[in-house]
Order: sequence, then C-alpha cells, then structure tokens
Amino acid sequence: MVLFKNRYMVIEVFVNSKDSSGNDPIIITEGNVSGAIKESIEKNFGECGLAISLGSFQVKYVNSTTKLLIVRVSRDDHQKVWCAITMVRNIQNCPITFNLLDLSGSIRACRNAALKCDEAKFEQYKIKAGGNVPPEKSATVKRCFEKIKLLES
Repeated sequence: MVLFKNRYMVIEVFVNSKDSSGNDPIIITEGNVSGAIKESIEKNFGECGLAISLGSFQVKYVNSTTKLLIVRVSRDDHQKVWCAITMVRNIQNCPITFNLLDLSGSIRACRNAALKCDEAKFEQYKIKAGGNVPPEKSATVKRCFEKIKLLES
C-alpha cells in the first residue's frame, strides 16, 4: 500500500516574446521553472502554503527545445500548485504562459503522455525549421527522449 500519493502534471510552456533574431529570449530549465512556481505559491498562498506544498513538489523533466515539463506534487496539494502555476506570468522578466496538458496519478501514464506530446512537438519544430535542424539540437532532443523513457519515481 502506498502511503504518500502524488500527482504528475505534463505542462507546456509558451514564451510570449521573441528577441530580434526570432529566438526565445530565455532557456527553460528546472531551476528557473521551479523558482517561478515556488514564488507564485508563496505570493498567492503565503509561506505556510509554500511549506505545505514543498513536501512533494519537484520538476521531474524539462525539455528546453519543445518546452515541455513534468511536475510532481502531492495529491492533497495538486489543486493549489495548479492554481499557482496558472498565475505565473513571467520567468526572469520574460513573459510566459503555462498550459496543463495532462494530470495523472502515476508516473508511467504521465511519461507516456509527455513522450507522445514531446515527439509531436519536435516534429512541428522540424517542419518549422524546414528540415534544417542543427545536429546539436537533434542530439539534445534525443537525450531528452531517452531521459523521459527512463523516468521513474
């Protein structure tokens, strides 16, 4: 019997501005996403709400190319964290929007949903790039796909 239950969220990040070269002005990382969500929880639910939510909170997976993440939270606090995530408007002064794609009770179901979405988003990225994807970008995405396949609790 599992005594501590978690929820897993597959979240898509939309960067709402581009720099002069047409690239995203920020690289999405576990650190800056986690910090922005924690800041939002503290701002909207106070220090007590943040302390309660931090028991299980973890950004498990980030793909900076397709801008997809997996966040783990406790079952009791998932609505509070979800609410705080929707209130995040920027990361390091770069306007962003989060979109929840899937909410799951198991890492396996979440991993499958994220992998399916990640592959579809990378195909869109390749089409947008006109088939000229730099080899280092392809290698980075391939490593992310391998990381998500190995993702366990």
